[in-house]
Amino acid sequence: MSDRFYEAWAVGSQVVAAVLFAVAMVVIWNRYIAPAVVKARARKNDQIAEMEHRRDEAKAQVDVATAERATAQHDVREIGVRADRDAAGLAERIVADAEAEGRRQMRAAEGELERSRYAAREALRAEIVAKAVAIARESAARLDDATNRGLVSGVIDDVTKKDEAR
Repeated sequence: MSDRFYEAWAVGSQVVAAVLFAVAMVVIWNRYIAPAVVKARARKNDQIAEMEHRRDEAKAQVDVATAERATAQHDVREIGVRADRDAAGLAERIVADAEAEGRRQMRAAEGELERSRYAAREALRAEIVAKAVAIARESAARLDDATNRGLVSGVIDDVTKKDEAR
């Protein structure tokens, strides 16, 4: 056997070994590596899809929160306007009530003043009458009956005329 045979056998065995190695690599790739890569890719795609879903939910929540914020700002403005209007109305009612109470107190004070004036007049009148009666009694004790009657009648007539004049 010649060296060529061994060389051909060596080359053939290397070709067969290379083909077997390639077949083994294809089998290993198809059986183990390719499914692992597909599973890893599917897992990553699922993670990406989940993250996109969460992002979309977060965007929706942001949109809802933005709308709620706008509604709240509108409500705040409305409450402020309503509070200003209510405060103005309340101030007007307070002023009107105070004015009415002031007028009522003025009428009560005027009535009390009039009653005090009337009481003072009556007290003065009673005092004058008492003094007049006392003077008349003193004078009556010094005067005779006819002069006494004339003086009392004159005083009574004067008092009656003054009361009618008022």
